[in-house]
Amino acid sequence: MTATVGLSVLTAVSALDWPRWHGPNLNSISAEKGWLVNWPADGPKQLWKAKVGIGYSSMSVANGKLYTLGNTADVDSVSCLDAATGRVLWQHTYACSAKDPNGYHGPRCTPTVDGDRVYTLSRHGHLFCLDANSGKVIWAKEFSKDYGAKEPRWGYAGSPLIEGDWLITEVGGNGSSVVAFDKKTGREVWKAGDDAPAYSSIVPFNHTGQRCLAVFSAPAIIGRSATDGRELWRYPWKTSYDVNAATPIVAGNKVFVSSGYGKGCALLELAEDGPKVAWEHKRMRNHVATCVLYQGHLYGFDENQLKCLDFATGEEKWSERAYGKGSLFLAGDHFIVYSDKGRVAVVEPSPAACKEISGLQVLGGKDTWAVPVLANGKLYCRSQEDLVCLDVAAK
Repeated sequence: MTATVGLSVLTAVSALDWPRWHGPNLNSISAEKGWLVNWPADGPKQLWKAKVGIGYSSMSVANGKLYTLGNTADVDSVSCLDAATGRVLWQHTYACSAKDPNGYHGPRCTPTVDGDRVYTLSRHGHLFCLDANSGKVIWAKEFSKDYGAKEPRWGYAGSPLIEGDWLITEVGGNGSSVVAFDKKTGREVWKAGDDAPAYSSIVPFNHTGQRCLAVFSAPAIIGRSATDGRELWRYPWKTSYDVNAATPIVAGNKVFVSSGYGKGCALLELAEDGPKVAWEHKRMRNHVATCVLYQGHLYGFDENQLKCLDFATGEEKWSERAYGKGSLFLAGDHFIVYSDKGRVAVVEPSPAACKEISGLQVLGGKDTWAVPVLANGKLYCRSQEDLVCLDVAAK
C-alpha cells in the first residue's frame, strides 16, 4: 500500500528526476531501480563536493541541474549546479539574515522545479519565481510586506507547491494563511484562513470528488479546497513551539500526522462530518523528518530512533537507534537512510527487522537534516554547508 495522493503534475520532468520536496510523486519514493545497493568498503565513488552556504534546504534535480539554497554572511543564494560535475551554472543572491535564536541558521525550504522555472522561499518569506536556466527573476513576493505576515519562530520551512497553473504556499497573514498565485505571473488567485504557519509542506489529494489540500499549520491539520482555499475540515494538533514539521501522509481517506516534542502521531479517517481518529499514540514523534508509507507500513524517525509501524493499527514493529535523528526515502526496493551526523546507509524495508545493507560516513558535522536525493544514478547528501555527489549507478 502506498500513499495515494492526487498528484500535482509538474511540467517536463524525467521519471528519474527529483524536482521538488518529497519527490516527484510527493511520497518520498523514487522510481529509480537497479542502482548500486551493495557498496564497497570505502563506499561509492565521490564525484564532486561543493560549498553551498549554511542551511537545511534539501536538493531538487531536474533536466541535468541541481538546485538548493544556502546562506553566506547574511546573503541567501539560490544555487544551480551541473548535477553531474557540481559546476556552478548560476546563483541568485539577495540580502537575508541567516541568524536563528537557537543556532539553526540559514534557509529551510527546498526549491520546486516546474519546466523552465524554479520556485524558492527564504526563511523570512522571500518567494521567487526564477528562470531555471539563467536564474533571472520572473516575479517575486515578500510575505511580510505584501501580506503583513508574521514568520514562524524558526523561519518559513514549507516548500512551494505547484498545483496545475498555480503555486500554493502558506503565508501566515490575516485572511491569507494560505495563498495561491498564478505560477507564471505571480498574480494572486485566492487567499484563505487566519492560521499561523508551522514548518510542514502542503499536500494535495483527491477526496469525495474534489481536489483538496492537507495543510499542517501551527494549531491544526486542516483540509482545504484546492479550488478556492475554503476550509473543509480541521483536527486540532497543538505541539510545543508550534513545531509541526513533518509532511502529512494521505492514503485514500486516511491522513497521518506526526510531531516531536513528545506530541506523537495519529491516523485520521476522513468521514462526512469531519476527521475521526483511527489510532493515536506517542510511538512515532517526527521532529524534523517525514515518514514513508510503503506496503502497509510507516517507516520514520521517532525522535532519535528509526521505527516501523503498522499503518492500519499503529502497532510498533521494531526500532533502531543507530541513525540518531535522521531522515529517509525509498528508491526502488530499498531505503536510503541519512543520520543526523552525516552517515548514509542502504536499509531493507521490512516490518520484520531493520537490516542495513551498506553504509558510509559521507559528511561530518551535526544536525544533517536535509533529506538526501537520488536522481539518475547519483546520490546527493548535504550537511549544513557541504554538498556531496556519490556515484551509485548500476555497473
